[in-house]
Amino acid sequence: MRSLITVILFTVTLLFINCSNVLAKDESVAIPIEMLPWEEVNGILPKYSKFTVLDVETGKRFKVQRRAGNRHADVQPLTPKDTKIMKEIYGGKWSWKRRAIIVIHHNQSIAASMHGMPHGAGALENDFPGHFCIHFYGSTTHRTNSMDLSHKLMILKSAGELQEYLTGAEPFELINAYVAGLKQQDPRILSTISLQQLDWKEYIQSIENINLKRISIFPVEETVNQISLQVPVEIEWINNNSEKKYFNGDIYLYRFSPSEAWKIDSIRFLKDSGI
Repeated sequence: MRSLITVILFTVTLLFINCSNVLAKDESVAIPIEMLPWEEVNGILPKYSKFTVLDVETGKRFKVQRRAGNRHADVQPLTPKDTKIMKEIYGGKWSWKRRAIIVIHHNQSIAASMHGMPHGAGALENDFPGHFCIHFYGSTTHRTNSMDLSHKLMILKSAGELQEYLTGAEPFELINAYVAGLKQQDPRILSTISLQQLDWKEYIQSIENINLKRISIFPVEETVNQISLQVPVEIEWINNNSEKKYFNGDIYLYRFSPSEAWKIDSIRFLKDSGI
């Protein structure tokens, strides 16, 4: 089943503004982006198929080949040039961070998410020591039977459906997405969820990794008419000096009416947690 097709404008030269909008500097070309389920994509991109990866934030693109994978696509850059471009997208350092991408194959453009860490085996002469993973809607990791949340958020971002998802999220979904936004160092996710608009760069650069270890969940019927909520959590993170930190406390959420979207009080959370 296909999601609502969103039209996103891309150009030969792309400029990324505020980590959220890709704006045209030159002649624009409309590309319909489809958010297709993994079962369908698995047939569209069989083993050994070649396609183009377009990074949503930078506009840079490189070619890859699918080599394996049954729960998602295990792929490799085609050439050393493609590997170089991919590494540039990750700031010159390989990373497990997820990124929103568009997979372009023949006349189709498909919403997807990738990480940037070489692992496992590789077979192409491309200066890439292994393969990396590309996820589509409904695909899973090797260790779980459910979608990786960070990959899901990036797929929604590339399909233009991130705001709709976060606007309709329950408080506990929102907190999980918020921590995922910190983990992936994605200002777009954080800005959409946050009560206050902040310069997220100074905060996300200080976090090497972060995980939500525990969250108290209340029945939905207890929160449906509330406009403020205090949720106990336990969070563990590693700063950029490789020091492990812990936060046992509350995350505060607010909304102006029961019909509006929840927002997280970021200023209070950042102060209380010490991030």
